[in-house]
Amino acid sequence: MRIAILGAGAMGSLFGARLAESGEAVTLIDVNDAHLDAIRRDGLRIDDDRGERRIRTLQAVRPDAANAAAAAAPDTPFDLLIVFTKSLHTRAALDGVRALLTPDTFVLTLQNGLGNVETLNAFVPLERILVGVTTWPADAAGPAHVRSHGAGTIRMMTADGAARPFATAVADTLSRAGLACTLDADVWAAIWEKVAFNAALNTLCATTGCTVDQLGHHQDGPRLALAIAAETAAVARAKGIAVDGERVARNVEHAIRDHRGHRPSMLQDVLAGRRTEIDAISGKVVAAAREAGVAVPHAETLLALVRLIDARTN
Repeated sequence: MRIAILGAGAMGSLFGARLAESGEAVTLIDVNDAHLDAIRRDGLRIDDDRGERRIRTLQAVRPDAANAAAAAAPDTPFDLLIVFTKSLHTRAALDGVRALLTPDTFVLTLQNGLGNVETLNAFVPLERILVGVTTWPADAAGPAHVRSHGAGTIRMMTADGAARPFATAVADTLSRAGLACTLDADVWAAIWEKVAFNAALNTLCATTGCTVDQLGHHQDGPRLALAIAAETAAVARAKGIAVDGERVARNVEHAIRDHRGHRPSMLQDVLAGRRTEIDAISGKVVAAAREAGVAVPHAETLLALVRLIDARTN
C-alpha cells in the first residue's frame, strides 16, 4: 500500500516507521525541515518496546514537494493519506497537498478532538473518509528521533458507517505493522471518551503548568479532572453516543496516578508559545453542550482560561 502521512510529529513518525518496517511504501509530509533533513540523512530513529533501530526506507518531504510530485504522477496515487496534523492546522495542510487527494485515495484521521471529519469533508467525499482514535503513546525526542513505550490500539470505521473492503484492508495493514487496529461501529464512543480524557487533563495541565501526576498533589486536581470528564460524558450521552463514564473516570485516575512527569500536548504548546487545540476539544464540547441543553460549568471555565492563555501567547 502507498501511504502518505500528513504531519510527521511524534505520532505520525511512529506510525510511518511501523508501517515502513512492515513493508509499506510510506512518505512523511511535514514542514519541520530539521526533522525531515535528519530522516533523509540518518533514517528515523525509533526507541520502543521492540528496541532501538533506524528506519531508512521512509520518504520525507515538505508539502509543496509532495504536492508537486503527486501532480506530476497522477497515474500513481497514494492509496491512503493518514492525517496527524493538529486540528487547527488541518484545513491549511490539506489545501497544500490537494494533488494527493485523488478519487482513488482514502483519508484516515486519527487526530485529537472533534470536527475533524467535517473539515476533511470539505476536501474529500464522506465515503472516502475513515475516522478513528488511537491510544499509542509517542514522544518526540529530537530531530528524527521518536520514543514510544507501552502498548496501544486503534479503533476506526468509515465516516459514514458503511462497510467497505478498503476499510478492512487499512485495518489489516495497520495491524500487520503491529499497531493493533480493529474496525469498530462504536468508534464515536471511543472518540468521545478520549475527548473527555483530554478535556480534563490537557486543560488543567495547560492552565496550572502541572504535569499529569502533579494534579494528584492536592485533592482538587482529581476532583476537577473527574468533574470535567463527567460533564463531557454527559454531553456525549445527550447526543445519543453511549460513552462509558466509569471507564473514562478510571482512565483519568490511572493517568494522574501513573503518568509521572508527563506533559500533555496542550501544556507543551503553552510552554512553547504555540496556539493550543482547545477549540477542537473543549470548544466543541461546550458548543455541543449548549445545543443539547447540558450544563458544563467546569468545562466552560477551563475553556475560557485556556483561550485567555492562547490570546496572550499569540
